[in-house]
Amino acid sequence: MTGILDPDRSSANPDVLAEYENEPVPAAARRSLASVAAVWVGFPMILTCAVFGGLVVYSQGFWRGMLAILLGNLVLFGYVGALSYVAGDTGRSFAQLAQRTFGRYGRIVPAAFLSTIVIGWFAFQTGLTGSIIHSTLGWNEAWTSVLAGIGYMLITLVGIRALSVIGIIAAPLYLVLAAVALIFALSSASLSSVFGYQGGSGALSFGACVTLVIACFADSGTMTSDFTRWSRNGREGLLAAAAAFPVANVIANVVGGVFVALGVTHDTAANGGNFLGILVDHGGWVVPIAIGFVFVNLGSVCAHCLYNGAIGWGQLTGRPMRMLTVVLGICGTILAGVGVWSHFDTWLNLLGVVVPPIGIVMILDLLVLPRFGVSRTESEWHLEPFLAWAGGAGCAMAAHLWAPGLSEAIVGMLSGALFFAALRLATRPEAVTA
Repeated sequence: MTGILDPDRSSANPDVLAEYENEPVPAAARRSLASVAAVWVGFPMILTCAVFGGLVVYSQGFWRGMLAILLGNLVLFGYVGALSYVAGDTGRSFAQLAQRTFGRYGRIVPAAFLSTIVIGWFAFQTGLTGSIIHSTLGWNEAWTSVLAGIGYMLITLVGIRALSVIGIIAAPLYLVLAAVALIFALSSASLSSVFGYQGGSGALSFGACVTLVIACFADSGTMTSDFTRWSRNGREGLLAAAAAFPVANVIANVVGGVFVALGVTHDTAANGGNFLGILVDHGGWVVPIAIGFVFVNLGSVCAHCLYNGAIGWGQLTGRPMRMLTVVLGICGTILAGVGVWSHFDTWLNLLGVVVPPIGIVMILDLLVLPRFGVSRTESEWHLEPFLAWAGGAGCAMAAHLWAPGLSEAIVGMLSGALFFAALRLATRPEAVTA
């Protein structure tokens, strides 16, 4: 049975070191559901997601915050899950799938854009590593960031196998240390107070909180194909993504929200649900474990993001993934060392507004419309997805500026989908039946 895009299902013995930058992953090289799920499950279980979960609860109170977290993760499940289904069915990376939607030359724009901005996420998390270690142990922030970036780059050089391993380590470690921090916190707070927490700030609207949850994984979530193309079929690609959204990401968000509701976090308005300070304040044997946790935890997300960038640019340039891992890793580490990560708020706004319409257009083009007989031949440029991307991003920006109570990420998805569906139906006489 062929896949959606009829990929090469060759059963030849695969090269165990190959990352398949320029071709679909062959059937013989596909990995088990547990292995691909491990790649995704360790990605959201990071301190950053605890920070965001805490900020949501701080703005909305516990129960409304939980609702925003759940809604954002359900949107991510549908969005990332659909793209992962196509990836598992075809074995194609994001850049390869983008060619079918945007055209042979048109794909360069979204692929280069996302493969570049994801390195900004790598730079942010690398810089955050230096900042945390500096505030905890007093180490030089810039040099710590540089050394961390080099370490994260070395992990990425191993390829998809390293992402599975670090996911297997990072997720349980997150759960264990969060539980230890909760035990410490309950010595001075009552768990019963969590459910009645009303929030300490209305700085973020409910819609903005939903966008915050979505924007955290807007870029790598859109590029999920780089990970889930290793799945044996579309169903397993979808299940691998579900391990992250809603499962792992909800856990990470809720953990941060609980710590905020307990009232035990430091500078909650800025740090949200970051529970690292609780561990460090306890002192003794916990401190070195907490420091190791920082490197493993943030190293997981950095390796994933660098892998996205290297696979994307590898497909665009024809260069090996490992060569580009070094080039992009050096660039991201330099950015982290000079403090570019401090512009994080602007970064999240960009991700929430501009990125989601890209994935929605691809979902409609590759998965939904062909089931209704609306397909087409491939050409150098396809104009409709670009117009729908621009229209969706424009509506999201309008919501951000003039309707802050709405979720600009969801507005961008819905409007982008409507624009694209209308444009494709308008040009349907020129389409070919699937």
